[in-house]
Amino acid sequence: MFMSISTTGSAESPATDLGFLLHKHPGKVQRFTTSHGEAHVFYPEAGDEVCTAALLLDIDPIALVRKGRGNGRGRGGSPDFALSQYVNDRPYAASSLLAVALRTVFRSAMKGDCQRHPDLPGQVRPLRIELPAVPANGAGEGGGPAMVARLFEPLGWRVEATAIPLDEDFPEWGESRYLRAVLASDTVRLADALQQLYVLLPVLDGAKHYWVAPDEVDKLLAAGEGWLAAHPERALIARRYLSRRWSLTRAAMERLELARLAEADDREVEEIDNAVDDRPDDENSGYETTETNRTTGTDGTTGTDRTAGTTEATDARAPRQSSLAEQRRTAILAALRDSGAARVADLGCGQGELIGELLKDARFTEILGVDVSARALQAANRKLRLARLPERQAARVTLAQGALTYTDARLKGYDAAVLCEVIEHLDLPRLPALEYAVFGAARPRAVVVTTPNVEYNARWESLPAGRARHADHRFEWSRAEFEAWAGKVAAAYGYAVELRPVGPEDPEVGPPTQLALFRTDTSTPVTGTRTPVSDTTTTPEGGETR
Repeated sequence: MFMSISTTGSAESPATDLGFLLHKHPGKVQRFTTSHGEAHVFYPEAGDEVCTAALLLDIDPIALVRKGRGNGRGRGGSPDFALSQYVNDRPYAASSLLAVALRTVFRSAMKGDCQRHPDLPGQVRPLRIELPAVPANGAGEGGGPAMVARLFEPLGWRVEATAIPLDEDFPEWGESRYLRAVLASDTVRLADALQQLYVLLPVLDGAKHYWVAPDEVDKLLAAGEGWLAAHPERALIARRYLSRRWSLTRAAMERLELARLAEADDREVEEIDNAVDDRPDDENSGYETTETNRTTGTDGTTGTDRTAGTTEATDARAPRQSSLAEQRRTAILAALRDSGAARVADLGCGQGELIGELLKDARFTEILGVDVSARALQAANRKLRLARLPERQAARVTLAQGALTYTDARLKGYDAAVLCEVIEHLDLPRLPALEYAVFGAARPRAVVVTTPNVEYNARWESLPAGRARHADHRFEWSRAEFEAWAGKVAAAYGYAVELRPVGPEDPEVGPPTQLALFRTDTSTPVTGTRTPVSDTTTTPEGGETR
């Protein structure tokens, strides 16, 4: 099994700097022991103008059989060992064996470390990588030279992949499943190139020589940091790298989507995947248990409205009163029924409290829950018990990961969309992006928006003066400000809007929550009208729970 890496240079920047980057002296032949054989590093040519480093992996076929015994497809290993035993292509074709050798031999180079010349790893220099024999299996996935191009070209490589005939003396036998691949680039750093090879060689092969455990997801994401999340074939890469183990692939894709969204807005993943309250249960002792409110953060990402500081102690002997979260859901359901919606998208669905209520009403035939947080979607799946629901009932619900400040074709075609306690978590400059994504691109027939009424904050005894209901709120609007925003959006996108109070309406400061029902049909009341949801007199149990 052979691979070479070449670069060019000049007297001022000699090509032999490749030796410093790889931590392997061009004047020596070095040998390294791997778990399945010996790896040799040597330099066929080493000069100021051209330098080539070669990695030769000498596989021990007996060790392959012994270590691979029992690694059949049923246990996540490669069928090549279980079925072929001593006669197989593993000692010759680039595969996960070569990927592991790369990591063993060039570990420091993959990290971008170079103590002797710390400026070198950050430099981009011409690279040419040759792989004389690469398997490119792709049953139903478009294998062959096209797969090599699909994997490497988006990363900045020029790809030359040529199929190897089964026998040059008998061309009528056709081509084998092996390719000769040459990769060239003037824009990829050496450390990135090695990380990409570490991931993509097993992907091309479609098999691994060891048991694929859950920690392989961490390895994939670590090696793919900075490039995999944005790769157009990331689903194919994850699926084949993880030996088609669907549970691991799903976990990897969720984390990649979070990484992509975080990178797009220059934020940390932890900032947007914060939907689940990790506090111990006893922190809420003495307060009525309320649901956690899932909302969308500054870029369509998520935040969690905690109950601490916004709830009031209740008398255990008193009859249970409706919480504001329950009143909010009741108001949203009433608005959806008034709109005649059957297909509803809950945008910023969080842990699925509203979806649970929608499922109870047969008129809502299709429900889409969208959230940027994988943890929130997992919690929603558990809370809704989708796996245990009757097939027809479960088929009504789809949970999807996505950010609300980006247009998303999956949101088109729904009768109504709900933004429950979402907009106040966006920085105001980001709000127009959400407006366009929902009202302009997705354009449902109806949109229901709820948000806190800042005037009502004075009525919360446990909320310090001047403090927002949740630390992640970028703003909280008065009734006049919300009415002005709703009117502006309605006029811009061709909707009519009706404003409704949610919760007990105080004669001085209004209701704790305000709701806007946008509709495209002409029968909707004119912009700015207010219609009470009900004349309920129940006491809200804290403002920011959904």
